[in-house]
Amino acid sequence: MVNNPPSTSALQALFGGTFDPIHYGHLRPVEALAAEVGLDRVTLLPNHVPPHRRQPEANPQQRLKMVELAITGNPLFTVDDRELHRTTPSYTIETLEAVREERDMMPPLAFIIGQDSLLTLHKWHRWQSLLDLCHLLILARPGYHDRLDTPELQQWLERHRVTDAMLLSQQPHGYIYLADTPELEISATEIRQRRHQGLNCDDLLPRSVQCYIELQGLYR
Repeated sequence: MVNNPPSTSALQALFGGTFDPIHYGHLRPVEALAAEVGLDRVTLLPNHVPPHRRQPEANPQQRLKMVELAITGNPLFTVDDRELHRTTPSYTIETLEAVREERDMMPPLAFIIGQDSLLTLHKWHRWQSLLDLCHLLILARPGYHDRLDTPELQQWLERHRVTDAMLLSQQPHGYIYLADTPELEISATEIRQRRHQGLNCDDLLPRSVQCYIELQGLYR
C-alpha cells in the first residue's frame, strides 16, 4: 500500500479515449463517478494513436472538436490535447509521468478506465508502474466480470483495492476503486454503424456533437 503522507488537495482525474465519437456512454458514467468519489475535475485526453485498438475514423482535429462540443457548459470537464500532438502510440504511463512533472507528486490524481480495460490492464505498456503515479477508478461496464485472469493479478487488485472513496483524496496515488456507475449500452462502434446505415443517433450523444458529425460528413 501507499505510504505517502496524506494530501489535502482536491482529487482530480484523467480519462483517456479515442472518442470516435464521444458519447453519453463516456460522459454520464463519469459524471456519476464524480458524484460518488468527490471528483473536482475530470480532464479528457483524446488519444492520437491508440496502441491496442483500430485507428479512428475521424481525424485528431475532428475528435478534439467533438470533445470540446460535448463538454461545453459542464464545469466538471476540461480537455487536454497533448496526446493528439504525438506521432507515436499514446501510452498512458508516459502521459501520467508528464502530468506528474507538471503538477508534482503530492496532489491526489486518478486515471479512469472501464471494467473492460481493467481485465486487460496487464497488457498495457509498463502497467505495473501506473499506481506509482495515480489511483485507478474503474467504471462498471455491462457484461464484464470483476475478476482478473490469474490468481497473481487478482491478488494485485485486492492488495490495492479500496472501498472507501474518502481514501482517494488522502493519498496521491496507489489505490484502485471499483465504482458503482451506470452501465450504459452505448458504444462508438454502434454509433458509427448507425451512421453508416443512415440512422439517427441523437439518443446516444449530445446534439451538438451530432450536428458536427452531420456538418463534417463523418461515419458515412
